[in-house]
Amino acid sequence: MSGRAASSGRTYLTDYQPPAFAIPSVQLTFDLGDTRTHVRALLSITRQGAHQQPLVLDGEQIELLSLMLDGTPIEPDQWLVDEHTLTLREVPDQFQLEIETWLDPSANTALSGLYLSVDTLCTQCEPEGFRRITYFLDRPDVLSTYRVTLQADRGRYPMLLANGNLVKSHKIDGGRHQATWYDPHPKPSYLFALVAGQLGHLEDRFITNSGRAVTLRVYAHDRDLPQCGHALAALGEAMRWDEQAYGREYDLDRYNIVAVEDFNMGAMENKGLNIFNTKYVLALPATATDRDYQAVTSVIGHEYFHNWSGNRVTLRDWFQLSLKEGFTVFRDQQFSAVQGSSGVKRIGDANLLRSQQFREDAGPMAHPVQPDSYIEINNFYTLTVYIKGAEIVRMLHCLLGAETFRKGCDLYFDRHDGQAVTTDEFIRAMEDAAGIDLAQFRRWYQQAGTPRLVARGRFDSAT
Repeated sequence: MSGRAASSGRTYLTDYQPPAFAIPSVQLTFDLGDTRTHVRALLSITRQGAHQQPLVLDGEQIELLSLMLDGTPIEPDQWLVDEHTLTLREVPDQFQLEIETWLDPSANTALSGLYLSVDTLCTQCEPEGFRRITYFLDRPDVLSTYRVTLQADRGRYPMLLANGNLVKSHKIDGGRHQATWYDPHPKPSYLFALVAGQLGHLEDRFITNSGRAVTLRVYAHDRDLPQCGHALAALGEAMRWDEQAYGREYDLDRYNIVAVEDFNMGAMENKGLNIFNTKYVLALPATATDRDYQAVTSVIGHEYFHNWSGNRVTLRDWFQLSLKEGFTVFRDQQFSAVQGSSGVKRIGDANLLRSQQFREDAGPMAHPVQPDSYIEINNFYTLTVYIKGAEIVRMLHCLLGAETFRKGCDLYFDRHDGQAVTTDEFIRAMEDAAGIDLAQFRRWYQQAGTPRLVARGRFDSAT
């Protein structure tokens, strides 16, 4: 973003600039501890375009221990660190940067980045939490593959989880062990995740349409495992539905869900390692209502559907938040409708829209589905972005018809797989699939407020 955002405290959509550097691959090594975690990051960095800008990385609440460029220590007069950034004044066009930092997860009460939830270490990196783990270009349009090695005491942290597929896991000296995970699909830093703790699991297996076997696990404390069966079953149902309704197949060998007690969002779609508040995983027939079961099914589905609408195709900047959230809410509404009564589900969705989102749209906090500026990104997570955004996608579905809408979705996923894109590119895929101009329709994303319709009736007894 430009200097205007920094000087005014407000960030503007019109100030968007592509990143000056790309980070195609990331290798992270964690030495985990409740009060002291050591992080070594090895970043492969490439300059984007013909410029000589310095490399400016985001970083907060972490202590820098060392810096090396292509294996050589960087002299102190070549870099500058402050409470929000690390700046390297002169760097080559292509290089490897090694950064060592340490942090205290137990002191992280913001629950952003790596923090301690009771006796479990876990992460929350959306929207800007990864900068609390290591210095990085912490923005959604920087996509990287991640290879992550976790080292910890075996007794204190017997379970070590990260994104992707498990490469190897073995014991090391001193009563410790380590696990290495690799995610081959480029993703933004906000989708990074790790979990370490004393957790048990329930397991199932899913066979994809192409015949691949995927291991499904739900992790929780042993006392909570009897309440995780419905969540595990809902995951399999969501995977099958997405194959049938959207032709989207899961792309890793494992899919893990972890239930934690301290989590400041309902759930998070981290690639292959979803982290949930226990509220949206645990359900027992003796204590849970039908609504509780429906909520678990809906949220499990929502986070799984993000694997394509949010992860494989992600957002260019946070102004595009409804691109992943509105679209995915619509998809989870469709999924939930076929799990029970579609009419009852639609009435419930419409009631939420009318009773709460309409109120937001009529008050001082009214904003478009795609706002043009923000001061605090965490305030973006609103009913307008999620629920009204889903209704806009539903309108597209109605205007185009189910078959053409599906063609538009296929075109969108296939055209932009592995990219960070905008709402306009989603609409353009629908235009291309349907052969129509949706220029006027785009105003739904740009204009706040609820439309008012005036209807007049006239009775003609002769007809």
